[in-house]
Amino acid sequence: MTTPRIDASAGTAPADTTLGALRDSGHTHRTVKAELRENLIARLAAGEPTVPGIVGFDDTVLPEVERALLAGHDLVLLGERGQGKTRLIRTLVGLLDEWTPVIAGSELNDHPFDPVSVHARRLVTERGDDTPVTWLHRSRRYGEKLATPDTSVGDLIGDVDPIKVAEGRTLGDPETIHFGLVPRTNRGIVAINELPDLAERIQVALLNVLEERDIQVRGYTLRLPLDLLVVASANPEDYTNRGRIITPLKDRFGAEVRTHYPLELADEIALVEQEARLTWADGSHGEPVVPRHLVQVLARYARAVREAPQVDGRSGVSARFAIAAVETVAASAVRRAAVTGEAPVARVGDLPTVVAASRGKVEFEDTEEGRELEVLDHLLRRAVAQTFRATLAGVDLSGLQAKFGDGHTIYAGDTVPAADLLRQLGTVPGLATILERLDVPDGAESPGLAAAAVEFALEGLHLNRRLAKDADGGRTIYGA
Repeated sequence: MTTPRIDASAGTAPADTTLGALRDSGHTHRTVKAELRENLIARLAAGEPTVPGIVGFDDTVLPEVERALLAGHDLVLLGERGQGKTRLIRTLVGLLDEWTPVIAGSELNDHPFDPVSVHARRLVTERGDDTPVTWLHRSRRYGEKLATPDTSVGDLIGDVDPIKVAEGRTLGDPETIHFGLVPRTNRGIVAINELPDLAERIQVALLNVLEERDIQVRGYTLRLPLDLLVVASANPEDYTNRGRIITPLKDRFGAEVRTHYPLELADEIALVEQEARLTWADGSHGEPVVPRHLVQVLARYARAVREAPQVDGRSGVSARFAIAAVETVAASAVRRAAVTGEAPVARVGDLPTVVAASRGKVEFEDTEEGRELEVLDHLLRRAVAQTFRATLAGVDLSGLQAKFGDGHTIYAGDTVPAADLLRQLGTVPGLATILERLDVPDGAESPGLAAAAVEFALEGLHLNRRLAKDADGGRTIYGA
């Protein structure tokens, strides 16, 4: 009888089996780091993304992470808030085999060929090739702990279980231990977020895990050869002032990788488009549309705030800043649509809503107290002007500007319907060119997108001192 080969990369879990059948199938046991290394090499050779969904790190952070994995190093990611450290760590799970065999009922995900727990070793001794084997998906081979000052050794490593002691086991029996996150993630990836926030005495408990790969609980050592990749994240110590990574622990990490915010505007835009919870297509089914030029404005706005001297650079300005700003603008469009009955398409008149909403995401220098909203408003207007010059430079807007002769004015704002705005202007000379330069696809034109394009052009003319404007609350008058 021929034993079928077990395919652990299949989309569905292989059928439960036994130790003997697993051995006969030709399955080979690899450590977690060997598994990650081989799967990473396969992706690199195939030209596939090694960690899909990570934007802006292709030429900087990812090569360093890949080298650390190929070297078999535990690593710590260091960077300001909102740089995608946790997202990157979680994405590493995709480099594990989709399914891996474990001894059925094992607390520590024991591999059938190399059991480490007392329970698993006893089961293999008693049942031999009949030891039951089941399959564990890679999503369950990841453990994550947000380090907080109240985190205990028991949370991470384990502690004596008084119930098991009361049942008659002795304190020296390893089966009296209730295991913590680290041993329970054996044969997987353990992530510790904000590592400096972990009390120094708790960090000491990780020293053996990173070097000797065993653990100590309540004064006696458990010789468990844990099979782990440990990845930690941290903010720069000079900013948090909440703690530090102790030197012996830092020395045990094989690699330190510094993350960063998107270096290019295109990466910032791509990140917003990937992460913001809204529709980027045609606005069907009542979903909001944020035109591309407004996404570019808000991406520039985030970068301007990040680089502003009035902002505390040590705290950083998270990538979530631009994402939340785009979602706020979309919500403003939905609000207008609920009142007017039109399709929700964001316009320049919705941009001021992000200033107050984003205030809490930025830490200013002490000397700027009381001027926070003024600074943010100035930076937003500057981002609009830069985007106008980048998209509509060279476009003849004289016909649009001529609409304001003889004291003619146009009412706009966050509650003015798109149809009303267009009706006030009548035929807009050069509208097709404006839409083309703002990346509105042919055939996708709508009153909402046309109004958004025209209002953006009007705002650009105003910011370049070619058109007067009077704003009062949510109502705007161009040409006043």
